[in-house]
Amino acid sequence: MGKERLQSFGLATPPAHNVIPADDAVALLKSGKATRNALLAYGNGRSYGDSCQNGAGMIVDMRPLNRIRAFNAETGVIEADSGVLLSDVIAHAAPYGFFPAVVPGTQFVTLGGAIANDVHGKNHHRRGTFGCHVESFMLLRSDGQAHYCSATENERLFAATIGGVGLTGLILSASIRLMRVPSLDIVEKTTPFRDLGEFFELAEAADQANEYVVAWIDQLAGGHSRGRGLLFTGNHAEHGSHVALRAGGNLSVPFQPPFNVLNRPFLTAFNAAYRWKKGRSTAPQQVGYQGFFFPLDGVGNWNRLYGPNGLFQHQSVMPEDVARRVVPALLAAAKRAGQGSFLTVLKRFGSIRSPALLSFPRPGFTLTLDFPNRGRTTLALLKELDQITVEAGGAVNPYKDARMGADVFAASYPEWQRLEAIRDPAFMSSFWARTAKKIEARDGTAEAAE
Repeated sequence: MGKERLQSFGLATPPAHNVIPADDAVALLKSGKATRNALLAYGNGRSYGDSCQNGAGMIVDMRPLNRIRAFNAETGVIEADSGVLLSDVIAHAAPYGFFPAVVPGTQFVTLGGAIANDVHGKNHHRRGTFGCHVESFMLLRSDGQAHYCSATENERLFAATIGGVGLTGLILSASIRLMRVPSLDIVEKTTPFRDLGEFFELAEAADQANEYVVAWIDQLAGGHSRGRGLLFTGNHAEHGSHVALRAGGNLSVPFQPPFNVLNRPFLTAFNAAYRWKKGRSTAPQQVGYQGFFFPLDGVGNWNRLYGPNGLFQHQSVMPEDVARRVVPALLAAAKRAGQGSFLTVLKRFGSIRSPALLSFPRPGFTLTLDFPNRGRTTLALLKELDQITVEAGGAVNPYKDARMGADVFAASYPEWQRLEAIRDPAFMSSFWARTAKKIEARDGTAEAAE
C-alpha cells in the first residue's frame, strides 16, 4: 500500500492516502480475498468530488494500465487499457482521420473514468454520452473472474458499469467506437446574446445546424446585462490538421497560493476581457481542437488558483419546459449569495438515450457553476441550488459533486437501488456511502431491484 496522496480535482475533500497499485488490486481480486467495501478505482483524478475517493478503504491507481492494445483504421474501433488517457486515444487515432465521438472538457481523463462517469460533451444532441460509443469492456469483480461485457453479453453488468461511478468492479480494458472526421480543426462561430431569453431562442436552431454547441454566461452581469453571454458553435473543418498536438500547455500553477486568486474583482475583469476577446468577431474561424474542447488544459494545475480550501462545482440538468424559469433562478441564487462562478456553462442535452443504468444527461438544459469553497456560505448556496433543481424535476451530477445530501441523490436517481443490487460488494466510494448507503441505513435494507 502506497503513501501517495491522490486528490479529487476540486481539492475540497480529503486526499486518499491508502493507495494500492493496479497490479496488486488485480491480484487481490483474482484471489477472491477482497473484503467488503475495500476498493475503488481511481483514474486521473478529474472528478471534482468524492466519487473517486474511498475514505473507508483503498483506492486503486489505474494509471499504470496505459497500453493501447489495438486499433482498426477502417472501423475506428480502438481497444485500450482503462488507464489510457483520452489525449493518448486522440493522438493515436488522429492520423487515420478519427476522433472520439464524445469528449468532456478535459482530455486528461482515463478511458475507464470516462466510462464509469458516462461523460458528455458539447455534442450530446447528436452523439449522446460516452457510453453510447462503448463496444465492450473487461470487468474484474471480487468473484475472481474477468467478465466480458457488451450490449449483448453480460448486459446487466454492461449497463450498470457505464455511469456506475466505479462500483461494479475494475474495468481492465475497453473497446470504443471513434468518429470519422475530416480534420481535427474546428470551424468555430461565436454569437453574442443579450440575455437568457435570446439564448433559448438560439439554442434549438444551433443544435440542428452544428455538431458542437455550448454557451458561456457572464454570471456576474446585472441589470439590463443579466444573463448575457456567448454562444459557441463548431464543426470539424473540411481541410485542417490530422496531427494531435502535445497535450497540455507550457503554463502551470506551480504551487497552491494561500488564498483564493479567483476572487470577485478578478472574475469581473476576466469576464469583461473574455467577452470582449471572444465576442468581437462573429465570423466563423478555424481553430485548433485543443483550444475549442480543452481550453483549461493549457494551464496545468489551474485548480490550485482557488486556494487551500479548493472549489465546489455544481452541475444540474432540468427539463426543457422549465429551463427558462429554472436557469435564471439558479443564477439569481448565486448572485444573492455574493458568489462568483469562474466557469458558467449552459448546454442543451438531446434525447439520445445512454445504455447506462444511471446517467446524468437527460433531455433538457444543463448549467455548470463553480465556486471557491468559503465554508458554510458556499455549502448553503449549493444546498439552495440542489433544492431549486430537484423541485423542477432535475438532477445533480454525481461526479461533479462533493456534498449533495442523500435525498437530493434519490430525487436525481430514483432507480439507484438497481445499481446497488449489482454493485460489487468489495467496492465502495465516499460518494456512495454518503448518499445511497445513508438512505439504506435510514429506511432499512433496500429491496433488491429486479
